[in-house]
Amino acid sequence: MPARSLWSNRDFSVFWAVQALSEVGNAFSLVAVPLLVLHTTGSAAQMGLLTAVAGAASLLTGLVGGAWADRYDRRRLLMLCDAARLVLYGAIPLCWALNPQIWLLYVVMGLASAFEMLFKITYVTAVPNLVDKDQIVAANGRLEATNAIAYIAGPALAGVVSGFFGPTAAVAINAGSFGISLIGLALIRLRPTGRPPGDDPHGAATRAHDLRSGFRTGAAFLWRTPVLRALTALLTVTTFLSLGMTDVFIYHLRHGLGQDERTVGYVLALAGVGTCVAAAATAGLRRSWGFGRCWIGSMTLCAVATLALGTFGQVPVAAVTIFLYSFGMALAGVCSMSLRQEVTPDHLLGRVTSAFWTIHSSLAPLGAALLTALAGRLGTRGPLTGVAVVFLAVAAAAAFTPIRQRHPERTAVPPAHPPRTEPAPAREERHGDDAEARR
Repeated sequence: MPARSLWSNRDFSVFWAVQALSEVGNAFSLVAVPLLVLHTTGSAAQMGLLTAVAGAASLLTGLVGGAWADRYDRRRLLMLCDAARLVLYGAIPLCWALNPQIWLLYVVMGLASAFEMLFKITYVTAVPNLVDKDQIVAANGRLEATNAIAYIAGPALAGVVSGFFGPTAAVAINAGSFGISLIGLALIRLRPTGRPPGDDPHGAATRAHDLRSGFRTGAAFLWRTPVLRALTALLTVTTFLSLGMTDVFIYHLRHGLGQDERTVGYVLALAGVGTCVAAAATAGLRRSWGFGRCWIGSMTLCAVATLALGTFGQVPVAAVTIFLYSFGMALAGVCSMSLRQEVTPDHLLGRVTSAFWTIHSSLAPLGAALLTALAGRLGTRGPLTGVAVVFLAVAAAAAFTPIRQRHPERTAVPPAHPPRTEPAPAREERHGDDAEARR
């Protein structure tokens, strides 16, 4: 019997369509919220603090979101996240129409980021409940391709809307996209979730133990595998700086180069193009150059692009350097994720990826706040030069670790005797992979 086409799967088609609109809304907020902060306060430091609050909320939610997605009704959990974000983002334009309050943005972004992370985790686990097993790769490919397009078109459209109607209008569109997603989710049905033998969804003590032991197991594997240990350490340094870079880009274009919201949107759309090009080129580049050259070359490219952005004060230079920076970050990210998948046993992959993401993102909120505060006080040239120096130092340090190897997956050392733990369900193992791929 021939396999059913994805196009004939009504539930998946509705899910795909409404999530495409929702991702465009998310891309709107990527530009609209920082612009709203600049309109209200004129402060780069406030932009960084807001990003730090959002990052911290996502980080904390990521520690427990996987367990919730496995234990509760996934469709209802997705609907709850959409409803919460509809209300939260909808409160911003209403408040700004009456009496703007900057504190509201901190409350909204903190809570909305927590619900966004929970949605992303649950979203990944829901796909196998919508399609047949042999369609999962195709379904994920369609969703990811749509997401990439959304992050090209979304920032450009957000810049245009913000330029003509103000940032609050773009935020209102983002809120509306969650309403559309909520309606779409109400129209679909997910297949029942399978549970491992002996799983007690109501055992609070068991849930807490699984969360603690799962993180320890993943972290122990990272430590025992030299190439992953080196990647985790070096990415902790780069992520400390990279989380706040979008805010710095926006501040540089608006205040450093005096550009309007539409130009900001167009330039950030080029960043999305850089990410898409890198995603398409990674497989071929890694086959030709090997892992070490790709990863170290990516860090070097990011350093050169960041230095040029801070040195030259022309919009075309900013557009090209932001494209190159995004290309380099995406190339390094895809190579890193693929290597982790290659060297990690399948039954540990979810826990290892979750530990990897949590550890190297742990300092990112602090870094975002610090970087934007320096940009606001000193201008962008000095901080961007400092970022370039750090990226070059990371590339140089990587040359003295197993990262430099062409095929580090062939020499990675597995753990001698991993702790005996109950294998995690296959859906749980994909949570961290998706979080890492989307960040």
